[in-house]
Amino acid sequence: MTPRREPAAGPTAPQHEPGPATPTRTETVPTPAGDARIAWYAAAVPHTVLALGHGAGGGIEARDLAALAAALPPLGCTVALVEQPWRVAGRRVAPAPRTLDTAWRQLWPALRAPALPVVAGGRSAGARVACRTAAELGAVAVLALAFPLHPPGRPERSRAEELAAVGEASLPLLVVQGERDTFGRPEEFPAGVAVAPVPDADHGFAVPRRAATTGGEALHRLTAAVAAWAPVAGRS
Repeated sequence: MTPRREPAAGPTAPQHEPGPATPTRTETVPTPAGDARIAWYAAAVPHTVLALGHGAGGGIEARDLAALAAALPPLGCTVALVEQPWRVAGRRVAPAPRTLDTAWRQLWPALRAPALPVVAGGRSAGARVACRTAAELGAVAVLALAFPLHPPGRPERSRAEELAAVGEASLPLLVVQGERDTFGRPEEFPAGVAVAPVPDADHGFAVPRRAATTGGEALHRLTAAVAAWAPVAGRS
């Protein structure tokens, strides 16, 4: 069985990747693991906050996070990009999942401060954090970008139980996954999981130079799928 597919993005897409947006403000939040930092990209008239954590191999400069921070605020969704303490401190190696979860829990009140519904999300390891903590923290939905369903070449080491926890809490879940992602291709996800595939994209949503899809088109596909999703569009 194949996962439920989300509708494809519209026909208009830029050929090149967009430049990064400028945050409206930044906020430092103390946690037991050290200071975390939130870069806020505020909508003028917001209806929702989308909180996104980064992966274990990089920070909030990741192309998918940057693309959403630029695309969603004009549509009424404030984006909060969260830097875990290990990145703020300049360390190169991410700590254990339990430490990541603890920091995320500690900064959650800051994400709820605008008194708006909060969609929890992230890319890769950040998506796992969101899945593990969404129900207890009161998130209204979960967005998983480049979810690492399994280590490359090790499908038997599935992390599908983290996705299942979101469903068991009756929370909406959207996975956006590159079709060339070695951590799990779209067709590998469990039946019933809503998956928006991004053609030709890898785990970082980069595409090969000779691919039919350009970098700009891949990111447009990603942002359009997220923008059309009911919890982000303010229809939850």
